[in-house]
Amino acid sequence: MKASKGSPLLEKVKKRGDLYAAACPSRGVLEHVTSQWGVLVLVALHEEGTHRFSELRRKVGGVSEKMLAQTLQALEQDGFVLREAHPVIPPHVDYSLTPLGQEVAVHVESLTTWIEDNLPRVLGARARAPARKKAS
Repeated sequence: MKASKGSPLLEKVKKRGDLYAAACPSRGVLEHVTSQWGVLVLVALHEEGTHRFSELRRKVGGVSEKMLAQTLQALEQDGFVLREAHPVIPPHVDYSLTPLGQEVAVHVESLTTWIEDNLPRVLGARARAPARKKAS
């Protein structure tokens, strides 16, 4: 169902998103916030505050310039990241979290903390998984 003017979906979205509805824009937000690079950018900016592009790229190991730029652009469009360009030579651009970005980063960071704290348990489960396949 498409969210056309006056549609029930559009009226519902105005009040609260519905992740289960295929056409709900909340799915795009979820994708941006929970993508591998989105999570890492949000957590880096939450933990350490304002960063320049090159600082973020070094902090978020493995991200390409293209993917970092796309991630920052998506998070900026969603209202989570503030991009501040300074009129100097060479160009200087700072990235920080907006108040909305701070809110979502707290939730994302709690997930990353849980993952890091429970990584031994997860790795143990992974190690046991092939043994279960062979037994069945």
